Amino acid sequence: MSGVDPDSEPESTRRRRLTDAAGAALAAMRAGQDDGALDRVAAAVRSAPDSHTDARELMLMLFHECSGMVSELGSGGSAPVKMQVYDDDGQEVPIDEADPPVRTAVRTLLAEVHGDTDGAKAQIEIALANAAPDEMAALMVQALRWTLRLSDECLSRDLPVPDWIRDTV
Repeated sequence: MSGVDPDSEPESTRRRRLTDAAGAALAAMRAGQDDGALDRVAAAVRSAPDSHTDARELMLMLFHECSGMVSELGSGGSAPVKMQVYDDDGQEVPIDEADPPVRTAVRTLLAEVHGDTDGAKAQIEIALANAAPDEMAALMVQALRWTLRLSDECLSRDLPVPDWIRDTV
């Protein structure tokens, strides 16, 4: 696909490609293969006409889906949704003391939950422009883990989960 104008791919085709890659990554993660999950996402992004745009869109899609599930859990669940950040020893830490990928993930999800899509995009763009490859991988893993955990929780409470996620988990 190299040399292809990224704008020439129909949005529905791009969305399908990204949901397929994310679905395969979620299935790998469910099987305990975090590295395999990242490999699937990386392969899909690298094969894209514009890997930067696809990486951004894939992460934004995951955070958007997480936001929807957080909203479902908040309104349809018996317990409120609370976001906490923990260090390696299991101690809660303020967001500003968390590792950079975790801070970015929390800020991106919070922006989405509050309807600030532009703020979420800005967080991802900053990460794409400044983060080291291992930090971007950690951010993607965080988005995938939250998607998996939130979908599990929504399904256990008989709350809606996007079809493409339900079909892969």
